[in-house]
Amino acid sequence: MACLSCFGRSSSGSSAAAPSASSGSTRTGTSSSGGGGGGEGKHSAVSSASAASQRSIPDLYEKHAHKLRAFDVDELRNATNDFSRMNKIGEGGFGSVYKGFLLPPDGEGGRIPVAIKKLNQKGMQGHKQWLAEVQFLAVFEHPNLVKLLGYCAKDSERGIERLLVYEFMPNKSLEDHLFGRVHPALPWRLRLQIALGVARGLAYLHGGEVQVIYRDFKAANVLLDQEFRPKLSDFGLAREGPTAGRTHVTTAVVGTYGYAAPEYIETGHLTMKSDVWSFGVVLYEILTGRRSLERTHPSNERKLLDWVRQFPVDTRKFIMIMDPKLKGVFSLDVARRIAKLANRCLNKNPKERPTMSEIVECLEIECHANGAK
Repeated sequence: MACLSCFGRSSSGSSAAAPSASSGSTRTGTSSSGGGGGGEGKHSAVSSASAASQRSIPDLYEKHAHKLRAFDVDELRNATNDFSRMNKIGEGGFGSVYKGFLLPPDGEGGRIPVAIKKLNQKGMQGHKQWLAEVQFLAVFEHPNLVKLLGYCAKDSERGIERLLVYEFMPNKSLEDHLFGRVHPALPWRLRLQIALGVARGLAYLHGGEVQVIYRDFKAANVLLDQEFRPKLSDFGLAREGPTAGRTHVTTAVVGTYGYAAPEYIETGHLTMKSDVWSFGVVLYEILTGRRSLERTHPSNERKLLDWVRQFPVDTRKFIMIMDPKLKGVFSLDVARRIAKLANRCLNKNPKERPTMSEIVECLEIECHANGAK
């Protein structure tokens, strides 16, 4: 059955206190001109505040900071065998990620696995991304967002130490499973479940008391837990959405090539619909098993969105885009509807794109029809 609508620094040598609103802000400048944001009413976590009383992420953080554990840098060194290369499980723009083992807060029971991200950037830009991640993940909790357990901030004459401690996600990322050669192919039903899960995570971010634009949605930032439940990670580039009747926030263009919405690249105008575009790209990656940009492919196949246009949804050729690793075990009718939903997400006019709440509704129907939850 198809969805009808779908087609600041501390003193030298000391550990910093809990990151405060005054030590940096996740808010960007706003403009009242530009194109369509689109609210997320149905999945709102809290009723929207009036423009005059709406609070910011730093304001909300002050109420939630107590939930995070402040770690000592030596504790994290011991947890990772002094950040040994043998413990390294990933690397990104922020820094390196290590697997470690820590005692629970109450000290009872055995050590638990955690992921520890260590800042390797110099200067304030890296600190701002670290601070944004601390504040966003302290305020926002959802089954499809990675859980931040705590942080470490220490400044000394040798430089700054900025670390984040997360729940450990044993099945790595969606990117690893879609494009890597180490893992077995993701079954069709599980792909639908993952798409629905991350859609729910984005809808939650878009629909809260403070609306959040994720800004860097891609398969590499979708982590998978023991049961392959997807969780959004890496909030260093997230931004608060427009407020007080404004249609967008204006900010420097950052993110990953191949996923950013065209209007954001051209103007720097960021809206919730920017995330929707990125979601459409990832939907096609889930269908095809191809990256948004494949530099080793022939020129007419390097850009995923250009390549899939050669196989229109309602033609017999459409089946040729499907991931060969699925070995034909999928519903072609459902795949067509998912592709049509992706095309709606990829509308050049942001106002014509669906909201993430609408996307969730469509994917729930498709998952139910396929026995996925």
